[in-house]
Amino acid sequence: QVQLVESGGGLVQAGGSLRLSCAASGRTIGTYTMGWFRQAPGKEREFVIYISWIGGSPYAADSVKGRFTISRDNAKNTVYLQMNSLKPEDTAVYYCAASTYSRPTYYADYHSWGQGTQVTVSS
Repeated sequence: QVQLVESGGGLVQAGGSLRLSCAASGRTIGTYTMGWFRQAPGKEREFVIYISWIGGSPYAADSVKGRFTISRDNAKNTVYLQMNSLKPEDTAVYYCAASTYSRPTYYADYHSWGQGTQVTVSS
Protein backbone atom coordinates (compact mmCIF):
# COMPACT_ATOMS: atom_id res chain seq x y z
CA GLN A 1 0.00 0.00 0.00
CA VAL A 2 1.18 3.49 -0.79
CA GLN A 3 0.87 6.33 1.72
CA LEU A 4 0.07 9.80 0.41
CA VAL A 5 0.52 13.21 2.03
CA GLU A 6 -0.73 16.38 0.39
CA SER A 7 0.64 19.86 0.99
CA GLY A 8 0.52 23.31 -0.54
CA GLY A 9 -3.03 24.33 0.17
CA GLY A 10 -3.96 27.77 1.40
CA LEU A 11 -5.87 30.96 0.77
CA VAL A 12 -5.58 32.65 -2.62
CA GLN A 13 -7.48 35.39 -4.42
CA ALA A 14 -9.57 34.65 -7.47
CA GLY A 15 -7.40 34.58 -10.57
CA GLY A 16 -4.39 33.44 -8.62
CA SER A 17 -2.41 30.22 -8.72
CA LEU A 18 -1.48 27.50 -6.31
CA ARG A 19 0.55 24.30 -6.58
CA LEU A 20 -0.30 21.28 -4.51
CA SER A 21 2.12 18.45 -3.86
CA CYS A 22 1.43 14.84 -3.03
CA ALA A 23 4.37 12.97 -1.53
CA ALA A 24 4.17 9.19 -1.66
CA SER A 25 5.89 6.60 0.49
CA GLY A 26 5.78 2.88 0.87
CA ARG A 27 5.56 2.15 -2.85
CA THR A 28 6.76 3.87 -5.97
CA ILE A 29 4.10 5.86 -7.81
CA GLY A 30 5.50 4.91 -11.18
CA THR A 31 3.11 1.98 -11.54
CA TYR A 32 0.01 3.86 -10.39
CA THR A 33 -2.37 6.26 -11.99
CA MET A 34 -2.30 9.29 -9.73
CA GLY A 35 -5.35 11.46 -9.39
CA TRP A 36 -6.70 14.48 -7.58
CA PHE A 37 -10.22 14.82 -6.22
CA ARG A 38 -11.86 17.62 -4.29
CA GLN A 39 -14.71 17.97 -1.87
CA ALA A 40 -16.52 21.19 -1.10
CA PRO A 41 -18.67 21.58 2.05
CA GLY A 42 -21.96 19.77 1.66
CA LYS A 43 -20.97 18.22 -1.64
CA GLU A 44 -19.72 14.84 -2.76
CA ARG A 45 -16.08 14.23 -3.53
CA GLU A 46 -15.54 14.88 -7.21
CA PHE A 47 -12.89 13.89 -9.70
CA VAL A 48 -10.50 16.64 -10.82
CA ILE A 49 -7.67 15.19 -12.87
CA TYR A 50 -5.43 12.14 -13.30
CA ILE A 51 -2.16 11.16 -14.88
CA SER A 52 -2.09 7.55 -15.98
CA TRP A 53 0.61 4.96 -15.41
CA ILE A 54 0.30 3.97 -19.07
CA GLY A 55 1.39 7.42 -20.21
CA GLY A 56 -0.42 9.72 -22.59
CA SER A 57 -2.03 13.03 -21.81
CA PRO A 58 -3.56 13.63 -18.41
CA TYR A 59 -7.34 13.69 -18.23
CA ALA A 60 -9.16 16.52 -16.48
CA ALA A 61 -12.73 17.26 -15.55
CA ASP A 62 -14.41 19.88 -17.72
CA SER A 63 -14.62 22.27 -14.78
CA VAL A 64 -10.83 22.56 -14.55
CA LYS A 65 -9.74 21.81 -18.10
CA GLY A 66 -7.31 24.44 -19.36
CA ARG A 67 -6.68 25.77 -15.84
CA PHE A 68 -5.31 22.79 -13.87
CA THR A 69 -2.43 20.54 -14.82
CA ILE A 70 -0.98 17.47 -13.20
CA SER A 71 2.58 16.22 -13.31
CA ARG A 72 4.62 13.53 -11.64
CA ASP A 73 8.23 13.25 -10.59
CA ASN A 74 8.88 9.56 -10.20
CA ALA A 75 12.37 10.18 -8.86
CA LYS A 76 10.90 12.21 -5.99
CA ASN A 77 7.85 9.95 -5.77
CA THR A 78 5.71 13.06 -5.87
CA VAL A 79 2.72 14.27 -7.87
CA TYR A 80 1.86 17.92 -8.39
CA LEU A 81 -1.35 19.77 -9.14
CA GLN A 82 -0.80 23.20 -10.68
CA MET A 83 -3.92 25.31 -10.39
CA ASN A 84 -4.17 28.54 -12.36
CA SER A 85 -6.94 31.09 -12.86
CA LEU A 86 -8.53 29.95 -9.63
CA LYS A 87 -12.20 30.66 -9.01
CA PRO A 88 -14.18 30.80 -5.76
CA GLU A 89 -15.97 27.61 -6.85
CA ASP A 90 -12.60 25.81 -6.72
CA THR A 91 -12.71 26.13 -2.93
CA ALA A 92 -12.56 22.63 -1.47
CA VAL A 93 -10.42 20.10 0.31
CA TYR A 94 -8.16 18.54 -2.31
CA TYR A 95 -7.21 14.89 -2.09
CA CYS A 96 -4.48 12.94 -3.81
CA ALA A 97 -5.18 9.31 -4.65
CA ALA A 98 -3.58 6.28 -6.29
CA SER A 99 -5.17 3.73 -8.58
CA THR A 100 -4.14 0.61 -10.43
CA TYR A 101 -6.61 1.39 -13.21
CA SER A 102 -5.44 3.13 -16.36
CA ARG A 103 -8.30 5.66 -16.70
CA PRO A 104 -9.97 6.02 -13.32
CA THR A 105 -12.44 8.83 -12.79
CA TYR A 106 -14.55 7.36 -9.99
CA TYR A 107 -13.90 7.45 -6.26
CA ALA A 108 -14.14 3.67 -6.06
CA ASP A 109 -11.39 3.26 -8.67
CA TYR A 110 -8.78 4.50 -6.19
CA HIS A 111 -7.37 2.42 -3.35
CA SER A 112 -5.11 4.87 -1.51
CA TRP A 113 -5.91 8.40 -0.34
CA GLY A 114 -4.17 11.26 1.35
CA GLN A 115 -5.67 13.24 4.22
CA GLY A 116 -6.44 16.26 2.06
CA THR A 117 -5.36 19.88 1.95
CA GLN A 118 -7.67 22.89 2.09
CA VAL A 119 -7.78 25.33 -0.81
CA THR A 120 -9.78 28.51 -0.34
CA VAL A 121 -10.28 30.99 -3.16
CA SER A 122 -11.58 34.40 -2.18
CA SER A 123 -13.56 36.62 -4.54
